[in-house]
Order: sequence, then structure tokens, then C-alpha cells
Amino acid sequence: MRYLPKSDAERAAMLREIGASSIDDLFTAIPEEYRLTRDLKVPRQMGESEIIDYFKAAAAKNANGYTSFLGAGMYRHYRPVVIDSLVQRGEFLTSYTPYQAEITQGTLQAIFEFQTMICELTGMDIANASMYDGSTGAAEAVMMAVRITGRDGVLVARTMHPEYREVMHTYAQHQGHDAREVGYGQDGRIDLAALEKAVTDEIACVLVQSPNFFGVIEDIPEIAEIAHKKGALLIVSVAEAVSLGIVQPPVEADIVSMEAQSFGVALSYGGPYCGVLAAKEKYLRQMPGRLVGETKDTEGRRGFVLTLSTREQHIRREKATSNICTNQALVALMTTIFLTVYGKQGMRDLAVQNLAKAKYAADTLGAQGKLLFAGTPRFHEFVLQTDEDPEQLSARLLESKIIGGLALRKWYPELGNATLWCATELTTRKQIDAAASVLADAPVAAEAR
Repeated sequence: MRYLPKSDAERAAMLREIGASSIDDLFTAIPEEYRLTRDLKVPRQMGESEIIDYFKAAAAKNANGYTSFLGAGMYRHYRPVVIDSLVQRGEFLTSYTPYQAEITQGTLQAIFEFQTMICELTGMDIANASMYDGSTGAAEAVMMAVRITGRDGVLVARTMHPEYREVMHTYAQHQGHDAREVGYGQDGRIDLAALEKAVTDEIACVLVQSPNFFGVIEDIPEIAEIAHKKGALLIVSVAEAVSLGIVQPPVEADIVSMEAQSFGVALSYGGPYCGVLAAKEKYLRQMPGRLVGETKDTEGRRGFVLTLSTREQHIRREKATSNICTNQALVALMTTIFLTVYGKQGMRDLAVQNLAKAKYAADTLGAQGKLLFAGTPRFHEFVLQTDEDPEQLSARLLESKIIGGLALRKWYPELGNATLWCATELTTRKQIDAAASVLADAPVAAEAR
């Protein structure tokens, strides 16, 4: 009865009330040949104690105690325990999008603080109440730039996250936008000479990521100058938010898109995450999603409201500014709590620690292969090229309970046996040394014997 709250008597009473003699009467509009008249072929129902035992047994199959060097857009950082303690409070956990300001001041203030912190981090003037994730945020930024400029051309750096690029192309393909990619040079950055040739009067925006997919920091001021000379907007995507604790914010950009997962959001098998969209104030009216503004009530007290756009603006199909019809308020709250706990100095200290761990990892692991783009500034990811095939290397690492770098051949076949490695504050020297030891024990190739 706990999971099936309606008894047979209650069902019969409801049927009498609506004038039906049986459940089958409710489905007479569906041709009989399409109606299922047998029980579903599923295992019998389990009692509560059986369900708990089932999931305990399933959880026991999880792999525990593994070291991971994966990054590539999703990063393993420490989550302060206070985050879950607060976001699981009923006032936040069950709240809906706060249209009724008079009863949702807490949620609105939390979103307002989130927007304020995002502006401080990115160097932008305005920020919205968050997007779905970093990839949709970047795509929405492109659509925003197209509306602002009235142009259809889009240039995307090939050094941007491949899956972000795929999402952007999905958005663009039915909008009639001409999206083209610009390659990278020997330093792992966007090819500035190629970019300068590609930017024309038809280009709405240039979309780059920094730190980029290789972990390399792009030359944002130079890219901005190239884009702005032709009247194009610059969109900077930040997939690793922690980098802003030490990397100069992309203040030269017109729009900044960011994935804030690193700010206290659990990896959770890929989501839900917290997309960020911030921009210069003059583009405020083209900002998708929701914005919370500060105001005063009739008695002069500080208050918060949704402002400048209504829900209806986001559900008008092809006439809508955006079809994103919600915000990630609960996930954005995690970000707000994280940033509040760490503060400005804490954010810098965290970024410095990530930088130091990555340097040690790159130096140690690089001794067992070739470190690509070694002379270019980077944050906590690096590309390692080895003689050994990445799949074989990964299999050997797994034998030692180590998850190695991400193979890049799928997206960058020209890099050969290259893998993308990441080290954060949770990566220890012992773990890095263990991975280097496995790399050093690479089997000798047959032709070398």
C-alpha cells in the first residue's frame, strides 16, 4: 500500500464518480488491437526490505579506491560538507522557479548573490540565473551574438571542448548559421593568423575556450582585437571555473560562458551541472534565461524580483529569445555556497594548489613520454604523447586501479597516441608517482626487441 496508495474500493468509487464501469472504459478511444490485455513481463514486486537489499548488493559492485586523472570538462574537487547540509533544506530543495516574489525572497536572494559572484569572477557586468550546463551556455551565447550583430557567421576554435562544439552545431544547423572551425598552432592555441583571415564582415562572433581543451590558456586580448576589428563579438567559454582563481578574467570578451561544476557540484555521472552566462551590460536585453534584480518594497525594504523578462518570453517557440525555460537554481546555490565558503583568497589558494599539482604531474609523467604544447601557459590539464597505444596504456593503468588520461584520437587524430591528463587538489604525489611507475613499465615494442 505504500507504493500503491489507491485500494480497489477507492478505484471503484472514482470510476462511479466519473460514470465509468471499469478501467477499460477509460481506454475505449484506443483501438482494441493496440491495448495491452496481459500483465507486463517484469519481475514480481519487491517489499521495502528486499529493495534495500537489492540496491546494497548493486552498490557493492561499484569500483572503489581508484585514482582518476580524467578531466576534460568535468573535474574532481573537494565539496565542503556544508553544501549538502544547506541545499537539502526543504526551503531550497522543493522550491519552484520564483515567480511570486512575495513568498520566495530566500531563493531570489540566493540567485542574486550567485549573479553577483559570477560578475566578480568573470569581469562582466551582468549574469543570469544560470543555464543547464557549460555546453548549452556556450551555444546560447552564440545565438545571443547572432541576434545582437544581425550576422550569421560563427567561428569556433578547434581547441574548444569537442562536445561543446557538437552542441553548438546542433543549435546552429537549423538556424541557418554558418559555423566554421579555426585550427590550432604548435603552441596548442588557436591559430591567430588563420583566425585573422577567417574573420570577415559576415562573422557574428568568435567562440574560444580558455583554458582550452588541451589545458592551454588562450591569448584572449589578441583574439579580442582580431574579432573586434571586424565588428564581431568575442565569446569566451570557461570549462574549468577554478582557473579563475588565478587566471586573468576574460574582461576583453563581450560574453562569457562557463561551467561552474567545479564550484561544489558533484560529478554525478555527468549532471545536472551549472551553466553560467555573463555579458557586458549593453547586451542585457538579449540575455536568455532569467535575471534577478534588487529593488525596494513599498516600505523601503530591500527585496528581490525576477526582472526584464517574463516566463512567456521563453516559451514562444521560434519567437522566443531562448527555449531554455528554467534555471538551475538549486545547483547554482551549491556554487554560491562554495564561493562563499572559499572566499577570494581561498579561491586563489585552491587554484594555486591545482596549478602546482598539475606541474608536478606534467613533469613526472612527461618524463615517460612527450609533453605536447609544453612551452605554453596552462592550468591543471596537459597532453601527453606516448609510444604506447592509449587503449593498451589505459588497460595497464586499470590493473593498478588507476584511470589514466583521456585518449584524444577520436577528436584529434593528428596527435596520434595522445592523452589528456588532469590533476587537481585531490590528486596526491603518491598517486602521480604510481601512474608514472606504470608508464615506465611499458612493454617493449616487437620491432625494438
